[in-house]
Amino acid sequence: MKTIQAGMLVDRPVTEVVLDEAIQRGQVRQKSGLQATSVRFVEPCLAVSFIDGSGVLLPVQHYPEFDDFDVEDFANLKVGFSGTALCHEGKDLHVSIAGMISASKPLMDMAASVIASRNGRQSSAAKAEAARANGRKGGRPRKTDVTD
Repeated sequence: MKTIQAGMLVDRPVTEVVLDEAIQRGQVRQKSGLQATSVRFVEPCLAVSFIDGSGVLLPVQHYPEFDDFDVEDFANLKVGFSGTALCHEGKDLHVSIAGMISASKPLMDMAASVIASRNGRQSSAAKAEAARANGRKGGRPRKTDVTD
């Protein structure tokens, strides 16, 4: 998993405009889909639940961030950053849930399969017109073998 160092943010005064922009960014982020509501340790995994009632089990041995954790440390893990990260204040740990999921090859393979299936069902106006045109010609043209 990639570790990102936090940068220094320059303080700027909070005005109505800045506050409105921050609220708007938060609403967009909340609609983006990934919003965990809880985390609990179910040895040997972290069970992360999402706002729609779904969840995922992530085996902690795959994540070096949790190597020095004991059962009590896992009990103190909280969901933070608007449901996008797991946080432990005592250890100053903030881990992206999306990053943890993306580190799992089987989960990413499943996600790719789901996305491909969903995208394959979508029909654009151009696809619909091409299908109608092929239908008027008697259907999709047969493939011809090219032999030299």
